[in-house]
Amino acid sequence: MDGTAKLLKDLTEAHGVPGFESPVRAVVKAYYQKLGEISQDKLGSVICKKQGSAEEPRVMIAGHMDEIGFLVKYVTEEGFIKFLPLGGWFDQVLLGQRVIIKTQKGDVVGLIGAKPPHLLSPEDRKKVIEKNEMYIDIGACSKAEVEAAGVRTGDPIVPRADFVELANGQTYLSKAFDDRVGVALTVSVLEQLQDKQHPNTVFGVATVQEEVGLRGATTSVRAVDPHVAIVLESDIAGDVPGIKPEESGVKLGKGPTVVIFDARMIPNQKLRDLALKVAEEKSIPVQLSYIEGGATDGAAIHLHHTGVPTLVIGVAARHIHSHSSIIHRQDYDHAVALVSELIQRLDAQTVADLTA
Repeated sequence: MDGTAKLLKDLTEAHGVPGFESPVRAVVKAYYQKLGEISQDKLGSVICKKQGSAEEPRVMIAGHMDEIGFLVKYVTEEGFIKFLPLGGWFDQVLLGQRVIIKTQKGDVVGLIGAKPPHLLSPEDRKKVIEKNEMYIDIGACSKAEVEAAGVRTGDPIVPRADFVELANGQTYLSKAFDDRVGVALTVSVLEQLQDKQHPNTVFGVATVQEEVGLRGATTSVRAVDPHVAIVLESDIAGDVPGIKPEESGVKLGKGPTVVIFDARMIPNQKLRDLALKVAEEKSIPVQLSYIEGGATDGAAIHLHHTGVPTLVIGVAARHIHSHSSIIHRQDYDHAVALVSELIQRLDAQTVADLTA
């Protein structure tokens, strides 16, 4: 396992659902420590400042460190735990999955369950079971046993899933690639810039609470006050069965994505074109992507103050917003190259021209 794979493993295996990012924040800080000057906003987003040959323009590169998860809502008298979602979960992917409840006494492992199919009518077996009908079973037989284990209302719950290098050696399986892959990119890009000249000051930002409303982006963009921003995200791979070409043409292994549209942001067109020009000049494969049913931290960042020219660059992932997703290493490496090269072009005049 090389340094990049270890970085991705360290970040994805760390726990950190929205509002409870402390464990993953510690990992981020450890990586940022040698790359620049570290600060933190009051919601918990971490900022790493890398000084270039000029104080301005200020370039913000951001990925969110929170992952989707749950919160303990209620414990029944029989010892089953009802839960609230933190972030967008597809009901179909939940049953039978293992989770970890982060309690004051330590981690407690459980399983998401529901009424067994053997006890359902033929009609009900065909229906999707919704989250409010599910529970978490930690093997307890009473509420008192759950309480004795340290579980309390309000405790965070994270998916239990590890990082795996898959058979072809080029794809990785893990939880939380949305958006630990973006956070990893901020680290890798800052590493790339350590021995390169760049005519600006770069701020790598690992934001919090994106999955519950872009909250960390809203506060951290005020701390950075950027002149230009690049949001680094997991994108949605369209190369699985059932997806029509017009719904998504994004494929694993075909390069990072440049997002031309999402539900809450249209990118700065000149910045988009500059990214595509850099990709062409440096022979970096890219894919164009559109996200009709979602948004990113860019929605908050591009509306900061009087506006910030912003672009989203992504790494395609299969099966996001589930316990585990899959990315391709080449897409990651090409994203690092593209963002690093793009940043080196963002001098004061170029950034001013983005909004001229």
